[in-house]
Amino acid sequence: MSAPIFSNHGCRLNAYELEAMKELAEGAGLQDAVVVNTCAVTAEAVRKARQDIRKLRKANPNARLIVTGCAAQTEPDTFANMAEVDAVIGNTEKMQANTWSGLAGNFGTEPVQVDDIMSVTETAGHLIDGFGTRSRAYVQVQNGCDHRCTFCIIPYGRGNSRSVPAGVVVDQIKRLVDRGYNEVVLTGVDLTSWGADLPAAPRLGDLVMRILKLVPDLPRLRISSIDSIEVDEALMQAIATEQRLMPHLHLSLQHGDDLILKRMKRRHLRGDAIRFAQEARALRPDMTFGADIIAGFPTETEAHFENALALVEECDLTWLHVFPYSPRPGTPAARMPQVNGRAIKERAARLREAGAAQVQRHLKAQVGRTHQILMESPHMGRTAQFTEVHFDAPRTEGSIVTASITGMADSHLLA
Repeated sequence: MSAPIFSNHGCRLNAYELEAMKELAEGAGLQDAVVVNTCAVTAEAVRKARQDIRKLRKANPNARLIVTGCAAQTEPDTFANMAEVDAVIGNTEKMQANTWSGLAGNFGTEPVQVDDIMSVTETAGHLIDGFGTRSRAYVQVQNGCDHRCTFCIIPYGRGNSRSVPAGVVVDQIKRLVDRGYNEVVLTGVDLTSWGADLPAAPRLGDLVMRILKLVPDLPRLRISSIDSIEVDEALMQAIATEQRLMPHLHLSLQHGDDLILKRMKRRHLRGDAIRFAQEARALRPDMTFGADIIAGFPTETEAHFENALALVEECDLTWLHVFPYSPRPGTPAARMPQVNGRAIKERAARLREAGAAQVQRHLKAQVGRTHQILMESPHMGRTAQFTEVHFDAPRTEGSIVTASITGMADSHLLA
């Protein structure tokens, strides 16, 4: 008998939930199993999951192979019909103890357990006290999404937006701080929608201010990806006044042309993104931005793309996540006129080149400055702006050290 093997695909939230599944599987006594937690964000992600399943089956011929995650939720038959797969469980079921008890006991469990994700009204964020390295913990405060962007399948894998109550979040973070974590990252599928389903409909800024007030020993609080058009006044106040809130925001922008943004069914226009970046940086001059940008969205012309490219400098974006568009079956965008694959590849390369130039500009500006750096390993840490810093002499992992920046390399700083 051997402990189960877990394979994770996709986002940070999937990684968070994987830790919860490990605890549930261990508690149920599951043995001799392989669990694949899939991603559905692109057709390529589904293809890679299928490929991983075949490899894992070949390496573990006698184990039960269980598939879960967003792709299992959105297209269970795709995996149930694979000869290598023994069981398929949905995103709700994977966070329930009785699911794992059934799998461990193998008593009358259905091979496919995938319910209607849209009927789910609660999160399972209370199951674990965060996960991460010894230096940084991630805390899920929200799941699901009420929006329907035309390129995105995720709402059908995650369901509608659900929030973890503020009191539960605060208690969880207190426990993490007691365990020695110096930085906590709030995560979710649509983080800025947090609170809309809770009594009195609090906003994300209210949660941030409450955490910083009630957990005074937490040195650093970080926010993962946000939708800038949904940022509330309290969050802007926190940006302006709370030094423990890290000056790094990852923006879900997706494009920089108004027509393409409308065809994506986004809730902001180009001017909204620029205005937010300017306002946030005025409140916090050391603020840096990351952003998601899609290259080659259906109907995108060269002129449309130039607007996306120009947004990199106009918002002064530093950390770009560039996604070459690929059609996701089941989404409206997959039925729109597609852009030539070669043009998509070339535009993605130009965006990445612009992003690399922005990183160099940022790094040069840091040389000679002093930073508070959270050590992720003995020789590497990150500044408040999430910039990587390398050290010659080892430092204590998980500690926050003060250091002067002496130089830069290709994509990181030296201290």
